[in-house]
Amino acid sequence: MFRELPCVKAEGESFSQDMHPVIEEMPLAVSVNGRHALTAMTSPVMLREFIIGFLYTERIIKDIEEIESIRFEKNTASVLTTNPFKILTSQKTVLSGCGGSMSFLDTEKLPEIDSDLNLNAEKIRNSLKEALDSELHIRTGGIHVVGLYDTEGRITVVEDIGRHNALDRVIGHALEKDIDLSKTYAICSGRISSEMVRKCLVANIPVIVSRGATTTLAVEIAKARGLTIIGFVRGKKMNIYSGGKRVSDMPSEDAGYLEKEQGQL
Repeated sequence: MFRELPCVKAEGESFSQDMHPVIEEMPLAVSVNGRHALTAMTSPVMLREFIIGFLYTERIIKDIEEIESIRFEKNTASVLTTNPFKILTSQKTVLSGCGGSMSFLDTEKLPEIDSDLNLNAEKIRNSLKEALDSELHIRTGGIHVVGLYDTEGRITVVEDIGRHNALDRVIGHALEKDIDLSKTYAICSGRISSEMVRKCLVANIPVIVSRGATTTLAVEIAKARGLTIIGFVRGKKMNIYSGGKRVSDMPSEDAGYLEKEQGQL
């Protein structure tokens, strides 16, 4: 996922020739039923899982059984589905630093979370610490990490140049393994955006956790559709923005406070 590239390193007034690990990025053109669907700028790993997760979160497929085949040739992938007419008409370039959605974000049309998952604060902190212990991130400084966990522990952890791509990958992995996503939670290294929230809602992942920030729109949508957002998980600290009922050791009055604040966003 990286190559050693030559660079000139500067420190103060001193310059020296050196090599440095740089994350690989590739374009992947995807066609569905003979029509171009998207071009993604992504890391060259777990491409099948990425495509499955993307098609699912874009609602091009309802389950993995609708995929008849995925064929790869160099930087292109061709997908055949059981419904040859099911493909969005817009074409999308998914940039490595941006959201990958082709869908218009309409909160009322997004599904509500259906899950009885509960987690305590210690499990949330420990899971994030484990998931984000990335040697590749330490070496390159240029990768996002997304993990999928359940109450038993780690299911999979994925690294990608884009956090939205990485989330699609873990969803695709879960679909291939027939994992009940309502029993899982997502860990991510970057900002929780409205697009990350949308993908979790479509996949019925009830909790998303980050060591970073979130956005007002992400919280508004999460509250309306029953998703738990937890940000700034660092050391013993965390901010719970929505769905406090899923944090088992949170006092009930605090969980109620989050619900009351919904109308003030």
